[in-house]
Amino acid sequence: MVEIDGSEGEGGGQVLRSALALSVLTGRPFKLTNIRARRSRPGLQPQHVMCVRAAGAVSGASYKGAANGSAVLYFEPGPVKPGPYHFRIGTAGSTALVLHTVYLPLALRGATPSEVTVTGGTHNQHAPCYHFLQTTWAAHLRRAGLTVDLEMVRPGFYPRGDGEVRAVVRPCSRVHGVTLTACPELTTAGGFSAVAGLPESVAKRQARRLANRMKAEGVEPHIPLERWEAANPGTVAAVVFRQAPVPPLFFGLGERGKPAEAVADDAADEAVRFRASGCPVDPHSADQLLLPLVFSPDASTFRTSEVTRHLTTNIATVRKFVDRDIELDGAEGQPGTVHIPAVV
Repeated sequence: MVEIDGSEGEGGGQVLRSALALSVLTGRPFKLTNIRARRSRPGLQPQHVMCVRAAGAVSGASYKGAANGSAVLYFEPGPVKPGPYHFRIGTAGSTALVLHTVYLPLALRGATPSEVTVTGGTHNQHAPCYHFLQTTWAAHLRRAGLTVDLEMVRPGFYPRGDGEVRAVVRPCSRVHGVTLTACPELTTAGGFSAVAGLPESVAKRQARRLANRMKAEGVEPHIPLERWEAANPGTVAAVVFRQAPVPPLFFGLGERGKPAEAVADDAADEAVRFRASGCPVDPHSADQLLLPLVFSPDASTFRTSEVTRHLTTNIATVRKFVDRDIELDGAEGQPGTVHIPAVV
């Protein structure tokens, strides 16, 4: 049994999600203690409980400790069962993070396509939003030979959630290595400014601020307005660099009392830092790329605009389950290179 201290490294829910996926992929059971010990509300929260249940459902696993507030989890996987699945978080917890937990086991261990529906939040703080999945994450997976077709049935914001994402995960017989080390100069930017249940003037203010920030950096922007229907009011501003080898999307999310300009600034700040780095892989994709690439027999090398605690934590978690060299060149908070040598 693999034993993991959840307080080490990033100290949040990522260790749980990666451990679940790796356990199902390798068939190795694990014990996770001190779950989310570094968070203001430690222990499992509803979206984390759903991650455990989802991993358990797709693999017929037996587990103990999957309850709100639990700090210890035992998990023993079985064989993967492809098929239709519907996971209802019951809160505005991140649908993307539940999908991240199960997609790779279904792709690499499933013989037929699986349709995964997740109900909850589609645009959350501290989690990838649906449009990041659609624009950036799915594109990275395609380069590695993995196909996940995505659809947002409806958006879901805090506090009710009630958004819905559907994904068709197709079987993959072989993950391909990836080389992403160069990025052209980024001179144009797309994106959007969207509101649900709020005046159009909010969307216009976000778009204007985002466009002005990009122009100040010498980037020609195109930020159209969008209006969505959702159970709760919400607002999103996003910028995407489609000239990059894999287009990275950065977003800002509204909340009560937060000016529209601040929402746009959240997206712009990340986009500007990424562009200045000259690297092809954004910091949010780096740790997510690692998991599929360690299951490829090929060598992989990619440069990321920032080495994050999420990345270093994921490397440490992978090493507990998989005997594979992973080389990281770069200090935390700075650009860095990840290299995974080919299997000899």
